[in-house]
Amino acid sequence: MRVGLVGNGKMGRMIDALCAQTEDWQVAGFVGPGAFETLDEMGDLDVAIDFSYPGNLSMLLDTAVRRRLPLVIGTTGLTAQQGEAIRAASAQAPIVWANNFSTGVTVLRRLARQAAEALGGEFDIEIVETHHNQKEDAPSGTAKMLLEAVDPRGEYALVYGREGRPGKRGHEIGIHALRGGTVAGEHSVHFFGAMEEIELRHRADSREIFARGALRAAAFAVTAKPGLYSMEDVLFGGK
Repeated sequence: MRVGLVGNGKMGRMIDALCAQTEDWQVAGFVGPGAFETLDEMGDLDVAIDFSYPGNLSMLLDTAVRRRLPLVIGTTGLTAQQGEAIRAASAQAPIVWANNFSTGVTVLRRLARQAAEALGGEFDIEIVETHHNQKEDAPSGTAKMLLEAVDPRGEYALVYGREGRPGKRGHEIGIHALRGGTVAGEHSVHFFGAMEEIELRHRADSREIFARGALRAAAFAVTAKPGLYSMEDVLFGGK
């Protein structure tokens, strides 16, 4: 299958390298500096994968709607308005949109949601994420995704780190960001109860896991009907 890559940064080059190792995928080209300006310049495509920057989204969605082209969108930092544009375009083309394409993180998200539902309000919840010292945003998009999983209705107050004398813990979820070294990514969800604790943790040793997940999402998208999908749809088929 022919795939067009939007973004020729680290993730784009990693996906390109993985495609070169298999006969299942052929990279038609990149949209990015020194390469193509649009997907249309690449000719026939089966799917496009986007790990670039928000400024490319309008071109990407226009192409998807016009050509009924399946999309995988991994670009972060999109505005609420851009999110609505993705939802609108998904009525015309299948789109897999996720903040994290790791299959392990997808499973972690489901487990965290199930644990929160089972434990109710009897356990205190804390989320901790660790990334390399070059990461610009905090908390990570994955931490926010885990927060949505354990608190889908936004019933808890959010505490981003603690200092001074915060006093007795209230109806809250603490979210903590650690930065250092070359850590690819680590996320933990802690459930603290009376005399017991549950910890769900995922560690990424390489960004390659995200590239592999994106290709898995692309294989799903090329056979899907128009609609907006998550990595849970890719792994669990909506079950």
